[in-house]
Amino acid sequence: MTARNGYAWALGLACLLGAAPPGAAARDAPFDDSAIVRAEDPAWFKTSFLDLRDDLAEARTAGKQGLMLLFSTEGCAYCKAFIERSLKDPAIGARVRENFDTIHLEIFDDAGMKDLQGRSLPVKHFARREGAAFSPTLLFYGLDGKLMHRVVGYQSPERFRVVLDYVAGGHHRTLSYRDYLARQASGRPAAGQPAALVRDPLFERPPYVLDRRRPAGKPLLVLFEQPGCEACRDFHANVLSDPGVRTLLARFQAVQLDARDAATPVLAPDGRKLTPLRWAEELGLAHLPALVFFDETGREVLRNDALSYRQRTLRSLQYVLDKAYQRGILFQRYTREKTMERLKAGQ
Repeated sequence: MTARNGYAWALGLACLLGAAPPGAAARDAPFDDSAIVRAEDPAWFKTSFLDLRDDLAEARTAGKQGLMLLFSTEGCAYCKAFIERSLKDPAIGARVRENFDTIHLEIFDDAGMKDLQGRSLPVKHFARREGAAFSPTLLFYGLDGKLMHRVVGYQSPERFRVVLDYVAGGHHRTLSYRDYLARQASGRPAAGQPAALVRDPLFERPPYVLDRRRPAGKPLLVLFEQPGCEACRDFHANVLSDPGVRTLLARFQAVQLDARDAATPVLAPDGRKLTPLRWAEELGLAHLPALVFFDETGREVLRNDALSYRQRTLRSLQYVLDKAYQRGILFQRYTREKTMERLKAGQ
């Protein structure tokens, strides 16, 4: 299997991992991502005094591999789903406890902490520095204090088991997560799959001329998908069909690309000639569908290959159209502000 074919297989496996295994339909059913909810932490979460050096020393004494930090935000439906469906799964919880001490942090917390180098800073600054831009975000740190792996977005039980296999099994030392997925997929027989993507008139057809070295009149959304991807079909059926999403999407130049396509030419925003597969490789996309947003000048302003239902997709489109990134506002901060506006309005 070539590296590129392996990458295409990895994305195919990632799509399969997004589907519920037999008997798990209720547990992994879609949830209302506009709901403002709160989840109770499992009893085995560690109580931390926010000195990560001390926390890591305790994990070492306990014979564990390191720390797992869970970053969430108040009211986050994706965070609640991850805690309730994945972390409270008895087998998954036992494996996490065996290998890591888990600490739950709030992305926007003003409280002071000490990082793994002993530096003092607010939790919210640590979250931003470590790339916790979406909720939930998981950061795994080894006993040497170095980041082992970052996981962004809701992880179904099936996906999270693969994450644990990757980190707890030590594969992060020699393989990127993308390459690990490709290795897991190698040798799997090709299943009968649709030969084409789910088409939508809001997306442009080839030729894909996305060059923005001369500014365009609209922002750009590039949607990476793959034929046969159940999560991609669900995204079309349950998110892209929404009238509010379609109204906002009409204000973008929008294209959908087959992430396994190694033949179709694409003129990227920076003027380079690529194929969809090569571009997806460069972006390091781990799961499909993946949404990548660019402004009118070709600057990438938001990337999301985590699970997104209606509300998060609406917020992503609004974030780019409002140009909140120009004011230095991260996506999760923008989402929080919009949630507070909804609460004040009694919606």
